[in-house]
Amino acid sequence: MSANRARGEAVAVLAGRERRLCLTLGALAEIEAGLGLQGIGDLAGRMKAPSATDLTVVLAAVLRGGGEVELAETVATAPIDPRAAAEAVAAAFAAAA
Repeated sequence: MSANRARGEAVAVLAGRERRLCLTLGALAEIEAGLGLQGIGDLAGRMKAPSATDLTVVLAAVLRGGGEVELAETVATAPIDPRAAAEAVAAAFAAAA
């Protein structure tokens, strides 16, 4: 699987398969709502030391943004290594820059 860099996609191995992630506007809105943030500007501070819940919310949103809806719906119970999850989220944000 390859990432569409023009779209800001990233690819990461999660739950034993390559998955596409993308920080879309919809994903940002989902993250903002899911974390109870007042605006996108609050996100950077929150992600400096994310809780497991924060990581789950953000990972699910960027997975949905990349079209990985099935995994996004089960991200809280899927066999995903926490380090891999954090690296995947970081890759999605980096690809969007």
